[in-house]
Amino acid sequence: MPVNKITWDRVGRVTEPGRYMYTFGWLTITADDLEIWKQYPNAAFTLLAHHAEADAFIGEEFHLGAFDIAPEGPPPFTTH
Repeated sequence: MPVNKITWDRVGRVTEPGRYMYTFGWLTITADDLEIWKQYPNAAFTLLAHHAEADAFIGEEFHLGAFDIAPEGPPPFTTH
């Protein structure tokens, strides 16, 4: 199963916490998420689906999970 990641650039470098509509659904960004992006602008967060109640139709809901501060960098461990 592929892991979907998202960067600050992809969400338009938003500056305020909130709930934003994107092509993949609604994304909630917290103040803590923004602080990480301010310290590590290239960080890539894992998108996590938020399951709404079965009778509520609100579309796809996501929030940010674990992050990688150097998604394009070399792996942190090498094997010999």
